[in-house]
Amino acid sequence: MGSRRDAFHTPSASGCAESPVVGVDACRTGWVAVALDEEGRFAGADTAGGLGELLGRIPDAAVVAVDMPLGLLAEGWREADGLAVAKVAPHRSRVFSVPPRGVWEADDYAGANIRCRELTGQGLSRQSWGLAAKLREANACRDGGDHRLYEVHPEVSFAAIDEGRPVAWSKKSWNGQAVRRRLLEGQGIVLPDDLGPAGRVPPDDVLDAAAAAWSARRIALGTARSLPDPPQKAAGLPVAIWY
Repeated sequence: MGSRRDAFHTPSASGCAESPVVGVDACRTGWVAVALDEEGRFAGADTAGGLGELLGRIPDAAVVAVDMPLGLLAEGWREADGLAVAKVAPHRSRVFSVPPRGVWEADDYAGANIRCRELTGQGLSRQSWGLAAKLREANACRDGGDHRLYEVHPEVSFAAIDEGRPVAWSKKSWNGQAVRRRLLEGQGIVLPDDLGPAGRVPPDDVLDAAAAAWSARRIALGTARSLPDPPQKAAGLPVAIWY
């Protein structure tokens, strides 16, 4: 990938897909992105090891929606996560509650778990701590001035696409991926069989990035909604999940 500025792969495998919105999800190798054109159609996909690298390739994107918590409170739990749980009920495990900023400043899981108990009275799961590096990376990008970044949650987006009904099947299952792909196609987002290098990414991560792109387009059009509404604030920036 290197420092390519034309990395988004399109079915024709040529040129740069300069689209107004991009959806991004974390994956094992870093980050995967799906871009939509001005009409809300699939325009390309890409991967990068770092989010900053990826953002540097899409200078013309109006909105970049990322499936990663953005905005960490000084204390207490975020309202956004509790409201997202209600949107995907009964699938509670699809949303994790984001503890305060001090927890994520710990050097290791043991320290983070202790700090979480001090600040919230509850422990921190190892699965949540596994997001620490990418969570810090995403927040550093937005806090550093890239205010194109908005937080989304793909499962909330998929539920919104299907008139408030969360997808019953796991996103890692055959049935679950088929349903999510059909929902995206119903919105005009048709993912091609050949995604180039992004095709090496697990399918559920690509589908999450595409759902994030759907929300990004709604944000760009001014039709998106936020959890909560209005958003909480941290350091003057919104703390909310958009869909």
